[in-house]
Amino acid sequence: MAKYLRTSGISAGLEDLIREAKERLYIISPYLKFSDNIKELLNDKEREKVEVRIIFGKQELNPTEMGFLESLKYVKLYFSKNLHAKCYLNESKMIITSMNLYEFSQQNNREMGILIERHIEGDKQVYEDAWKDIDSILNNADDFAYAKTNKNQEYIPISTPQILHEEKKQTDFNPKPLPAETKFYSTTALSKEFGISSKDLFSKFEKMNLIERKNEDWVLTKKGINKGAQTKKGQYGEYIAWPGSIIKDFK
Repeated sequence: MAKYLRTSGISAGLEDLIREAKERLYIISPYLKFSDNIKELLNDKEREKVEVRIIFGKQELNPTEMGFLESLKYVKLYFSKNLHAKCYLNESKMIITSMNLYEFSQQNNREMGILIERHIEGDKQVYEDAWKDIDSILNNADDFAYAKTNKNQEYIPISTPQILHEEKKQTDFNPKPLPAETKFYSTTALSKEFGISSKDLFSKFEKMNLIERKNEDWVLTKKGINKGAQTKKGQYGEYIAWPGSIIKDFK
């Protein structure tokens, strides 16, 4: 049955949960801040090619944390603006807790948590019920990409969630027609249509010579401009807007 954890038990339990993840690892927390131990464990998951999904809710983005996450190929980020929950799980264990993943919380705060183990008969339904809620949070979150600003090298979101909303995320790279009434789409919006991460789509556009890196930013090439793409200003700064016609290049 579910086990109650105090502060030290939560820290140890979280490290075990991450270490034991073989198929999937979900980190759900308002803050994108990690202790050194957690970063080492995430590096281990990267070498093991374990898919990691991080859902967060605060946009105070630390350049050190973002630089670390950007280096991890198997990590995908999602932003949920109303998120306040803290829940960590792999394919067999889940910890629901008040604890964040950075060192101050682990060393200075008095925290509480519950360990749920899927293989235990009394815990299985609790795990499944919580997983359904997590799946809902994920499906309603925004796929998140990021870049450094020119001025102060801080990370900002490359996201325009108002442009296109999708009830169900696609699992295959399978383009479908975009609504004719909307002329331009962010890379994030297109990535949702294609069912791949924004990071992978940026990479594809780079290989197609539509964009290139300049001073740590993505900028349009002459070919990209000729395709009809534009640089626009959004809530979080400049972003590249693609015409709906770009989808034909992926058919």
